[in-house]
Amino acid sequence: MGHFKSTMANEFIKERRGAPKKKFKGFPMFFTLENLRTALIGDIKLLQSCHCHHRRHRYRRHRRSRSIVEKKRNDAKGQMLVQYSPTKSPADGACTSPLVICHGLFGSKQNWKALAKAMSRRLSRDVYALDLRNHGESPHSLPHTYEMLAEDVNRWVLEQELERPIFLGHSMGGKTVMTLAMTHPDIVHKLIVADIAPVHMTLLPEFPKYVQGMMVVQDKGLKRQSEADEIMKDYEPDINVRQFLLTNLKKSPDDGIYRFRVPLETLGNALGNLAQFIQNHRYTGPTLFITGGVSPYRKPFESHPELVDQQFPNARVEVMPGCGHWLHAEKPDLFLSLVSDFITASEQNDAKQQ
Repeated sequence: MGHFKSTMANEFIKERRGAPKKKFKGFPMFFTLENLRTALIGDIKLLQSCHCHHRRHRYRRHRRSRSIVEKKRNDAKGQMLVQYSPTKSPADGACTSPLVICHGLFGSKQNWKALAKAMSRRLSRDVYALDLRNHGESPHSLPHTYEMLAEDVNRWVLEQELERPIFLGHSMGGKTVMTLAMTHPDIVHKLIVADIAPVHMTLLPEFPKYVQGMMVVQDKGLKRQSEADEIMKDYEPDINVRQFLLTNLKKSPDDGIYRFRVPLETLGNALGNLAQFIQNHRYTGPTLFITGGVSPYRKPFESHPELVDQQFPNARVEVMPGCGHWLHAEKPDLFLSLVSDFITASEQNDAKQQ
């Protein structure tokens, strides 16, 4: 009742009981002890009613203002959250450690659809393929850095309330999940990184060319996808890579013109950031690095193995013979086996230690 002044309470009581407006220094002579007790109880109930009404009003007002703030906060968060495609395990009693997949530069959750289903079946668990910021169906946001990419994923995991998730990332997605493991190790149960090392390394020279070619396609205002493929031949001779890049090209329902759904300028300007990696951090959880036998990204594993050991002391490296950078697309069965065997063996080891 401290929120209500006594004078306000007195006025409220007088109005409710029809009491005279003048104040009494004492009680009238005809007041017996029983009458006094009854009157006091009535006064107390009136005060409580008044106070509760006041508190309810203040609570409703606080709750209303808080809901507005929370809505704005959630809307702001929603603009940053990644989009995702879940593959639910067909097995009864699915494992509580879901697998979360993060694609590489110019990729999307759609590129991992077939592998996600295969992993879900083989490992009997839920698998989530994400669209990272500025890719797929996720929002376009600045800055495009590993710190922000990792924070997006961390926020998504918390919103989904996932327990002990295992992360798989390829290339840009690989550095994203490594950054997540470094900055939020409690979130990452196990880690799988495909064809990227935890080092500063210049991206392949093809990536700036891809951006350049895609910008040329964008400026042409094409209405046939085959025309876009013809233009991209000057920038990438491999038809498989071209088809991968052109998965980002979408036809506008308004004017029928093909446009890229990824922000080309943003990603082009971010290429320098994507070559970097945070140092002086460690992740001690089980980690698997998979690299292509003929991939240029294999070199750091051979020239600087100490960097891997220092930052990921519980890691091992597997090489996929004859594979380049897109190893999961070149030999999906072998890739699936390496991932599945690592997770199965690691979880069996966990069970022995319990």
